[in-house]
Amino acid sequence: MNIQSKIQQPEGRRLEFKEVIPTNAELAKTIVAFANDAGGELFIGIKNNPREISGLQKDQLDTIENKISNIVNDQCAPSILPEITFIEEDNKHIIRVYIHKGSKPPYFISSKGKEKGTFTRVGSSNRLASLEIIQELERQGQHISFDSELYFNKNYEELSLDNFKFFFKEKANENVTFEVLKKLNLVKEEQGQIFPTNALVLLSDDVKKRELFPNAKVECARFKGTIPGTYIDQKTIDGTIALQAEQAYQFVLRHISEGTEDYQGVYRNNRWEYPIIAIREVIRNAVIHRDYSLKGKDIKIAIFDDKLEITSPGKLLPTVDFSEMDAGQSDVRNVVLAPVFKRLGIIEQWGNGLQLIADDLKVYPEIELAWKEPGMAFRVSFIKTNYKQQQELQQELQQELQQELQQELQQELQQELQQELQQELQQESMYTQILLIVKEKTSSKKEISKALSQKSISSQLNIISNKLLEDNLIERTIPDKPSSSKQQYKITQRGIVFLQLLKNKKA
Repeated sequence: MNIQSKIQQPEGRRLEFKEVIPTNAELAKTIVAFANDAGGELFIGIKNNPREISGLQKDQLDTIENKISNIVNDQCAPSILPEITFIEEDNKHIIRVYIHKGSKPPYFISSKGKEKGTFTRVGSSNRLASLEIIQELERQGQHISFDSELYFNKNYEELSLDNFKFFFKEKANENVTFEVLKKLNLVKEEQGQIFPTNALVLLSDDVKKRELFPNAKVECARFKGTIPGTYIDQKTIDGTIALQAEQAYQFVLRHISEGTEDYQGVYRNNRWEYPIIAIREVIRNAVIHRDYSLKGKDIKIAIFDDKLEITSPGKLLPTVDFSEMDAGQSDVRNVVLAPVFKRLGIIEQWGNGLQLIADDLKVYPEIELAWKEPGMAFRVSFIKTNYKQQQELQQELQQELQQELQQELQQELQQELQQELQQELQQESMYTQILLIVKEKTSSKKEISKALSQKSISSQLNIISNKLLEDNLIERTIPDKPSSSKQQYKITQRGIVFLQLLKNKKA
C-alpha cells in the first residue's frame, strides 16, 4: 500500500501518525503496545489533524533513526527489533517504524517493571495493561491458552455435566466417557491425579462454573427505539457454553421479522429483515472466541429498531482481519474448546465463518456491516441503512391515515348522533357529565360517582356507563379484565368528537 493510501486510513490498533518524534516515554509505550498486540506501524512526519504530510528535515533522519533505536533498545524489554525505513513523498521525508507482533510477551518499559510498564493497544491509544491482561500475555508467550489451564479445586467426576453430555450425545453420537474427555484435553493428569481444565468447567452447569466464571454468559436484549433504555424483552443465557450460541440465536429470531419478499411462480419467497446466516456466524464466533479470562465482561446481544449489535469480550485475534472476509482466515483463542465445538457442529468448517458472513451480506444491500473494538471487546453491528427513510415514509402514511379516519369518524358521528344530540342538548345529562369527567381525567367508577356527588355507585351510573361503552364513547383501561379492582375509564376519540358536536350545537 502506498503512503497516500495509508494516510487516508484512521488511526487504530495497528496504525499511528506523529508530526514529530514523540517523547521518549510515549514512543516506548507505543512500541511495547504494538509488540504486545497485533503489531503496527508508526509514521513520523505526518500531521494527524488535518491528515497531511508535514515531513521531516532530511539531515535529521539518521539522528531520529538512532534515537528511536536507542529508546527501543534501552527502555523496552524483552528485546524488540523494529523495522525503520525512510519514505520520500512529494519531496517530503517520512520515517516508518514497523513493529512485529512479539513472540515473547508481555513486553514492558524496563524502568517501570512488568506490572506498571506493560501497555497494550485499545483503539488508537496505549493503555496500561491490567493484571489479567498481563497474565493472558504471559500465557501467549508460553503458547498456553486460558481454557487449557487446570482447575485444581474440584475433581472432574464431581462436575455437573448432564446438559453437556446430553448435547454431546445428540450432536456427536458419542457418550462422554473419561477417554473422550481425555482425548479432547478436557481433563489432564498432574502429579498422578486427574484434573478438569477451565474448558470443562465452562462446559458444565456446575455451581463452580458460576463462581469461577460468573460472566461466562450471554445477555440478550430487545430495546424500544434506537438507543439502550426501555426493554421490550431480555434474557440471560448462563448455562453450559455448549448451548449458549443456539439459545442466543433463537432469541434473535424471536425479535426480528420474516416477511414475504416476492413469489417465484406460485411459491412464496420468505426473507428475514437481517442476514440470519451472518448473524448466526457472528454469535458462534462470539461464544467460541471470546476471552474467558476477562472478569466482569459478558457477551451482549442488543437489538434496536435500526440495528443489531453483538459484543464479545476480548479484542479481535491479531491474525484475523474483518476487512478481508474472503481470505479464508482461521485462528483460535480457546484451543481446547474449539475442537469440542467442532465435534458439536457449532464450528462447521475451519476458516469459512467470515466467508459465510460475506456471502450472506451480498443479498442484503440494505444492511451495512460495521465493527469496532470498544475497550477490551469486539463489536459487530448490522445496521439498516434505509431505516430513516422507512421511518419518514411510515410517519407520512400514519398522518394520512389519521386524517382519513378522523374525517370518516366525524361524518359517521354527524349521521349517527343527530337524534341523540336533539335529546341531550335540552339539558346536560349524566351521559355527558360522565364524558366530561373522564375527558378531564381517566377515572374509576368510584371517582366518577364522587364527581357526580353520589354517595355510592348507583345503578343508573352502571347503566349509563355501559351505554357509553356500547356507543364507543368511553373505553376501559384494562379491557381484558372488566371486573378488575384497578379498572378505570377514559374518553375515546369518538367521545371527544361527540362533545365537540354538542358544544357547537349549543353555540
